[in-house]
Amino acid sequence: MPSHPLPPLGAFPRTRLRRNRRDDWSRRLVAEARLSVDDLIWPVFVSEGTNAATPIPSMPGVERLTVDRLVGAVERAARLGIPMVALFPYVEAARKTDETSEAVNPDNLMCRAVRAIKAAKLDIGVMCDVALDPYTPHGHDGLLRDNTIVNDETVAVLCQQALVQARAGCDVIAPSDMMDGRIGAVRAALDDAGLQHVRVLAYAAKYASAFYGPFRDAVGSAKTLGGASKSTYQMDSANSNEALREVALDIAEGADMVMVKPGMAYLDIVRRVKDAFGMPTYAYQVSGEYAMLKAAALNGWLDWDRVILESLLAFKRAGADGILSYAAFEVADRLNRARS
Repeated sequence: MPSHPLPPLGAFPRTRLRRNRRDDWSRRLVAEARLSVDDLIWPVFVSEGTNAATPIPSMPGVERLTVDRLVGAVERAARLGIPMVALFPYVEAARKTDETSEAVNPDNLMCRAVRAIKAAKLDIGVMCDVALDPYTPHGHDGLLRDNTIVNDETVAVLCQQALVQARAGCDVIAPSDMMDGRIGAVRAALDDAGLQHVRVLAYAAKYASAFYGPFRDAVGSAKTLGGASKSTYQMDSANSNEALREVALDIAEGADMVMVKPGMAYLDIVRRVKDAFGMPTYAYQVSGEYAMLKAAALNGWLDWDRVILESLLAFKRAGADGILSYAAFEVADRLNRARS
C-alpha cells in the first residue's frame, strides 16, 4: 500500500485539462462549437436612388445601398458563400402613412430590390422583413388606433405585405412585428396563394430591447418613434418562460424556423429554445451589439477581428444554427482566407 493513496480517477494530477490545449492542432480537434460561413446571414439596408452608398453613423462600416449597388454587394456575398441576405428598407418620409399603403405596394423598394437580386440569378437566399415600422409615421410595428397598436388589423396588413414580397421572389418571409397570431395568418395567406414553397422565419422571441437604437437610425424610424415604447407587443426582458410559449405558438402556427432577438444579451433564451424544440434556431446580433463592439475597436479598446469571432462563436455555443450579423461579410471573408 502506498503511503499516499492515488487521487480519485479523474482528479489532478492524473487528469490535466491543459494537455489538450497545448497545441493548435489538438485545440482544433477538441473544439465543441465551430463557426463557418454557412452559419451567417447578412442584414442589408436598402434605399431609393441610384449608385449611392450612405454610411450610417451609429453603425460604423454599415451603409444603406441603392438597389443597383445592392445587387453587386449581394453578388459578392454569394461568392463568399454566405447562404442568405436579409433586406430592410429605408422608406422616405413622404411614403409613410397611417395605413401603411406603401408596405403592400407590389412595386415598393423591397419588392424592387428582391426582383433585382433574383434577376441576377445569384446562388443566395433572400429574406424579407415583415413589419410596418419603416412605413408608419409613428415608428411602431403595427397600425395605431386611439394610441393603441391594434393586433388583428395589423395582421391583415402583414399578410398582404408578405404576399407582395413573396410574389417578388422572396425566399424567406420573416415577420418581426410580434403581433399575436401573425405566423399562422401569414402561412395561410402564402399557402392559399400557391406559395407553399416560401419559408417563414418567425421572430418568435423578440424582446423590447434598448439595443435596437442604431437599427432605427438605419431604417429611419428613430425620429418617428421618439421616446415611445414597443413594450405592449415586444417581450419583457425579464421573461424567459414566456419566450418558450411564444416559440411554441409560432411553431404550431407553421413557422419553418424561429429566431431570438437580440442575441448576445439573450443567449440563455437561445439555449432554452434549441433544447426545448430542436427547431432550426437563429439569433440576431442586433445593431447595438454590433455598434458597441465596433466602436470600442475603432477606439483601440478591443481587437475587432478577435472579439467579433468570439461573439459569433458564443451564438453557436448557445445552440444557434444561424446568426444574423452586420459583420457577416467581413467574417465570411476572414473565415474563407483562414481556410485557404
